[in-house]
Formats: sequence, C-alpha cells, structure tokens
Amino acid sequence: MIALYRPGTSPLHRGRAGFKLIALAVLALLISLGARTPPLAAAAILVVVVAFTCGGFGPATFARQLWATRWIAVFVAATQLIFLSPSDAVVNTTRVVSVVMLAGLLTLTTRTGDLLDALQRALSPLRRIGIDPWRVGFTLTLTIALVPVVADFAARIRDAQRARGVRLGPRAIVTLLVMSLRHADDVADALSARGIA
Repeated sequence: MIALYRPGTSPLHRGRAGFKLIALAVLALLISLGARTPPLAAAAILVVVVAFTCGGFGPATFARQLWATRWIAVFVAATQLIFLSPSDAVVNTTRVVSVVMLAGLLTLTTRTGDLLDALQRALSPLRRIGIDPWRVGFTLTLTIALVPVVADFAARIRDAQRARGVRLGPRAIVTLLVMSLRHADDVADALSARGIA
C-alpha cells in the first residue's frame, strides 16, 4: 500500500481526521446527488480546486492528482457512453473524478493511523451488534488508500504500452483488472500472515 500523506501546516493538515471524514462524506453526497448539469459539474471541480488550495497544494500537485485519475475517468466515460448521451457521460465522469480527487486529498493531508482511529470511534456503536469497529474502519481506510495504487497500475500499463508502440485499447482495462486483483490477493495474504484477516 502506498502511503500518500504529505506533512504540512495547512488548515486541512491541522484539522481533525473525524471532521475531514465527515466533510468528505458530505461533499461526496452533495456532488453525487447535486452535480447533474454541466455547470454544477464544473462547480464540483471548482470545489476540489479550492479544497486542494486549502490543503496547501499548488497547481502542480492538483495536476498530478488529476492526471492519476485519467484511467478511472476513461473507464467511467466509456461505460457511461454506452447508455447515456455524451453530455451526461461527461457530467457523471466529472462527478466521479471529483469524489476520487477529494478522497485523494484526504489521504494527502491525514495520516492513515488518524483515519483509522477516527473511523473506529465513529463505528464503535456497531460493537453492540457484534461488528468489530476496528475491522470495518481498517477496511474503509484501506479502500481509500488503494485508489492511488490502482491509478499507479494504470500509469504503468500506459507506459509499458507506449514503450512498445501499442495503442491503448480494451486489453488495457483487462490488464488493469488483473493487476488490481493480484494486488488485492497480495494484500489479503499479508493481512492473513499478520492475523488481521
């Protein structure tokens, strides 16, 4: 798993992990339910830009994070275009990319341990019905942290195909799925070896 946290003194770095998780959930919900037109989708991207600025990150970091989501955007857009108009596909893809970018910003400004602690506290009432809050929190934290890992796999596939002079096609998606599933198996084996899974 890639540790994305970058130390800093911005307001987002100083904010409590629990508050940032709530903010992420609220923003993701608002973007998912509200940004259904091109102007509102553009506003969602603007919210992401403002959030990155509050995190103390400049245009270069924003551009790198946006570039890292390109294959997610391509995959979502391609599947959306099968059923929806180009305009709706762009709007839906923009919403997905915005939420992924916000999740990436959370990992950039919050230590994984702090995220796990915040999730465990929030989920502690589930202990009454036999659910282990630590395991649920760990799973959610792991999910958030693995988003950039998949993006890195996509970048490797792109570089490998470019080096061979091969154009990107449907095989790239299959390769990405295989690499992601293999990585998931490796993570599961590592967790089992440590007695976590």
